[in-house]
Amino acid sequence: MAAVAKSTGINGGKFQDKDKPMEVRLSNITAAKAVGDAIRTSLGPRGMDKMIQTSSGEVVITNDGATILKHMAVLHPAAKMLVDLSAAQDVEAGDGTTSVVVLCSSLLSAAEKMLNKGIHPTTIAESFQRAASKSVEFLEEMATPVDLSDRESLLRAASTSLNSKIVSQYSTLLAPIAVDAVIRVIDPAITNNVNLNDIRVIKKVGGTIDDTELIDGLVLNQTVVRTAGGPNRVEKAKIGLIQFQLSPPKPDMENQIIVNDYRQMDKILKEERQYLLNMCKKIKKSGCNVLLIQKSILRDAVNDLALHFLAKLKIMVVKDVERDEIEFIAKSLGCKPVADVESFTDDKLGYADLIEETEDNGARIVKVTGMKHAGKTVSVICRGANSLVLEESHRSLHDALCVVRCLVKKRFLIAGGGAPEIEISQKLMEYAKTLIGMEQYCFQAFAEALEVIPTTLAENAGLNPIAIVTELRNKHAQGEKTAGINVKKGTITNILDENVIQPLLVTTSALELSAETVKMIMKIDDLVQSR
Repeated sequence: MAAVAKSTGINGGKFQDKDKPMEVRLSNITAAKAVGDAIRTSLGPRGMDKMIQTSSGEVVITNDGATILKHMAVLHPAAKMLVDLSAAQDVEAGDGTTSVVVLCSSLLSAAEKMLNKGIHPTTIAESFQRAASKSVEFLEEMATPVDLSDRESLLRAASTSLNSKIVSQYSTLLAPIAVDAVIRVIDPAITNNVNLNDIRVIKKVGGTIDDTELIDGLVLNQTVVRTAGGPNRVEKAKIGLIQFQLSPPKPDMENQIIVNDYRQMDKILKEERQYLLNMCKKIKKSGCNVLLIQKSILRDAVNDLALHFLAKLKIMVVKDVERDEIEFIAKSLGCKPVADVESFTDDKLGYADLIEETEDNGARIVKVTGMKHAGKTVSVICRGANSLVLEESHRSLHDALCVVRCLVKKRFLIAGGGAPEIEISQKLMEYAKTLIGMEQYCFQAFAEALEVIPTTLAENAGLNPIAIVTELRNKHAQGEKTAGINVKKGTITNILDENVIQPLLVTTSALELSAETVKMIMKIDDLVQSR
């Protein structure tokens, strides 16, 4: 064979270098599999957590796949693709960020075996993608439609997502919060997506996770300015949101004024008082009695003299509102941000029954309740004993919110606990028998690769993976579609009795995204360093 190649090849067989593409492919696959192996242990309800020390020295404890990979210093370009894959799953579905990477690395192992058998990479890549779309069809057949008014199903899906987190024992508290928050910000009849920016999570250290609560209204992270003795509780509030500064004007350039006469000095101070007093009077004239002031970089957003005037006029002041909060606050209160004191009129104010500062578990917050023209927004106060628990509880809550969002996008539920993966695996095996040629092998390899999810779930729970997966296959072969791994009892049961369910979108998007990533990695045949 080599002799033939030499005689027919271009310039004496130098062109047909088959080894290099193969080496590059294998190195890419190995690198990507390493990433998958690194986070395999954190899959499922018995998954372990990772402790990550960031470059700045802070510590993160999490088992959210996307978070772990985001902090990982991955150098190999192929391994980076898996990090991006996890991020893509986070954007699309929000949950299943660990599963998607584990699935992808398993598919890559299968592809590697196919390559060693001498099957062409393009054939493998395309067969895998066809197998993935076939799997999605099978999943849609076995999915049960869900109605957004069916609160019970939504709760079960949210709890399943929380069960694999540190905060799993609080899932009875956090799941209803996630469901209620999403239902409040959408109109269930018409919407098919949820903007999670309308749900604001405020993190406060102090108390325990039990104290996490959903507030129907607006919660501000900032505290009321108390130095001048203004009010800290206002009923029938008229709220103004201002983006200008209540402090003496300051030129754009760095400059100094030299005053050589004390009378002029007095005159300057008088002017300043008058200027501030006029501004405060204009604000009072519009009927406003609560001021939210945007943070300013160039000069003080509000100075002591202005605070004194505002306190005399019985106006409550909250300063240092971040720029990225403005939109949310304006939407929640139904007010408009004002950029200039001249245009500060009563039609730009928001109305609320009560705004007060409360102290709870050592953390102060400002609550606004009973808004008149409230937009569809909602606030959640997330609490935790220390910042590590708090951060992780926030991430878990975000995952639960995403699960409910998935159900709004695609209103179908499927079983969890490794049941769907085994079911598709068996259906694909059946389907592969109707195919011919190389494609049949590839479909079978794909079907086997799907078993990594139940295998990993069993491994992480300390069960015998081979025995469990064999029994699972057996149950599914007998037609028990919802048989899954019951981690608590360490056996195979009907997983729906345990209320382990997940949105269809999480699994379908995981399949499609991982097949796509495998296709991309398979198509690379050379790694070129550019200067």
